[in-house]
Amino acid sequence: MTPLAGGVSSEIFLLEDNRRKLVIKQALPRLKVQDEWQADVSRNQVEQRFIRYAQKHVPQNILPLVLDEHENCFFVMEFLGDGFVTWKEQLLAGGFDLNVARVAAQLLATLHRVSWDDAVARQQFSTGDNFSALRVHPYLITTGMRNPLLQKYFEIEAKRLLATQIALVHGDFSPKNIMIRDERLVLLDHEVAWFGDPAFDLAFLLNHLFLKSLILGDGAACLELARVVWREYFENLGADREAVLAPRVSRLLLMLMLARIDGKSPVEYLAGKEPERQFVRSFVYELLPAETHDFEKIFAKWMTRLTAQWK
Repeated sequence: MTPLAGGVSSEIFLLEDNRRKLVIKQALPRLKVQDEWQADVSRNQVEQRFIRYAQKHVPQNILPLVLDEHENCFFVMEFLGDGFVTWKEQLLAGGFDLNVARVAAQLLATLHRVSWDDAVARQQFSTGDNFSALRVHPYLITTGMRNPLLQKYFEIEAKRLLATQIALVHGDFSPKNIMIRDERLVLLDHEVAWFGDPAFDLAFLLNHLFLKSLILGDGAACLELARVVWREYFENLGADREAVLAPRVSRLLLMLMLARIDGKSPVEYLAGKEPERQFVRSFVYELLPAETHDFEKIFAKWMTRLTAQWK
């Protein structure tokens, strides 16, 4: 057994016997971050339920379970194999593949579309307490507390978010959890799954692309991926649903930008980069109170400021 790196919420091991490779994942009661962050280990069972549900709809994008164990909250799945890299690794290395962005957006839209108002998903993923502990409190409530001038916006959004039940939300749909090789994309880390507001997932993904554009040599190319994701997602989800979700996605995007600076789970690639961190704070402090809930306006303003900074 060999410990694998990469996660903050679970112990992950590679198990091999020279014939077969398996991965074991067991939830931790305290997440491996600087701030105190406790969470119920039963979230591992939530992840198992997500795998079974998603396998029925997107089997090529989800690794199946080999063994599930409820009492000690762990499961075993096949090792993905050689040649796969995370989308995050590809991005940080300067690879801005528009097709990866399209496929990721299509996968997210599919998960939301098939679970939209689905009674089975609603019953299986009534996991608001889990989502609150892993996302709402560490991202929204904590960030609001650390930014008193904006606190009311974060608290209002937290209540709205937890009161919304539309579709199955992955909760951690980010480049670090998307493995790619050639034309195949595999989604990992499903323990935050919750039947709630799908706007969170899209905002969560877009946020990573916006923030990475701050530090990469070709930030404009990275940011263009965000526009591709937005368009592809709503083309696959439907125009009627875009009208419902778009303003909420835009509002959450701004909040999550600040959350990954001042929340309990800051992005590591901006650690110690105070000019970039202040860039984010200034941006959110201007647009959030102004209720700029239009993605194209947010995109254009971010691009304008990035361009000015590069000069």
